[in-house]
Amino acid sequence: MPVEKTDTLVVGGGQAGIAASEHLSRAGVPHLVLEKNRTAEAWRTARWDALVANGPAWHDRFPGLEFEGCAPDEFVTKDRFAQYLVDYAAKFRAPIREGVEVVSATRLPGQGGFLVKTNKGEIQTRRIVAATGAFQHPVIPPIVPESGGVHQMHSFYYKNPAQLAEGAVMVVGAGSSGAQIADELNRAGRKVFLSVGPHDRPPRRYRGRDFVWWLGVLGLWDISAPKPGTEHVTIAVSGAYGGRTMDFRRLAGEGVTLTGLTKAYADGVLSFSDDLAANVAAGDANYYGLLDLADAYATRTGLDLPPEPEAREKFADPVSLTNPLAGINLANEGVTTIIWATGFRQDFNWLKVDGFTERGAPIHTRGVSIEPDLWLCCTNPMRDSSCESSMVAVWYE
Repeated sequence: MPVEKTDTLVVGGGQAGIAASEHLSRAGVPHLVLEKNRTAEAWRTARWDALVANGPAWHDRFPGLEFEGCAPDEFVTKDRFAQYLVDYAAKFRAPIREGVEVVSATRLPGQGGFLVKTNKGEIQTRRIVAATGAFQHPVIPPIVPESGGVHQMHSFYYKNPAQLAEGAVMVVGAGSSGAQIADELNRAGRKVFLSVGPHDRPPRRYRGRDFVWWLGVLGLWDISAPKPGTEHVTIAVSGAYGGRTMDFRRLAGEGVTLTGLTKAYADGVLSFSDDLAANVAAGDANYYGLLDLADAYATRTGLDLPPEPEAREKFADPVSLTNPLAGINLANEGVTTIIWATGFRQDFNWLKVDGFTERGAPIHTRGVSIEPDLWLCCTNPMRDSSCESSMVAVWYE
């Protein structure tokens, strides 16, 4: 059987792969997009039921296609988002092949290009764009053993409160997923503990503009590389319930018990670092820092947006912040479930080429690998729900 050939192979059919395909199509570059499941599969099955996009509809879109029936500032549902990606791919006839999983990609000695083995045969390509995304393999820290007598799951598998056994819930991780899940469970009447580590906490809206708008005019989307130590910073932001600033003091006032970073487990007791106050204070500093930048920009440019002094008002400090828990006995507190909202790891093991560190991280400059003819294209972790073409088509950062 002859080996199929193409100029460029895009691996991954999510928003990054679709964006790459759209750019390649406009440039007249022959290419294929391989998706091991269905187009936008992660949005269909790897999100909880009530999830909405973290950015407003005017921002989280591709050029040339609106979210039909959605107001510009609306936060679209996960199912609507998945359908939107399918619709956009159909709009420019993206050459997506579903159900094709890449097994390996190796160099073709002496002739350039790659030989890509899939579950449906082999493909020879001059170039590869790895668009497999930032959220591939859920990570659960090895803290609580399976024999701990409590059900453990990653946020990747969480769907809704009714899915969980009766009882209190410990949510570990206070980024967008952990904070939103804790909020949802608390609203459903569950007793909730939320472990808060270091994080950034932007305002949802300020002076009448969404924070993604401010990031754009302030040039913060265009930073070529994050500062050392901030490469994987956790972002606490939410579009749920119409979009509100994620404020941990507010969550605590509504019934959620805050704790510091989860660090150990022994004899039924989950213990926490003494860093809750510092983590919340650093999140506050990030919040007020963005307000300061926005105010300075408005003054410098004469931007006619009304001041918002109330945005600087604080909720009262909850007891769990002023007198933080050193640990909790899971059984005594009735905790039956731990949800680990602790992130993901990427996996480039299928790329049998140079260009990676010993730990498997790609060596690149703005997504251009040191390995010739290899690009790494995925959504920036800061915009895990954004698919604005000018944003989502950024190279891996």
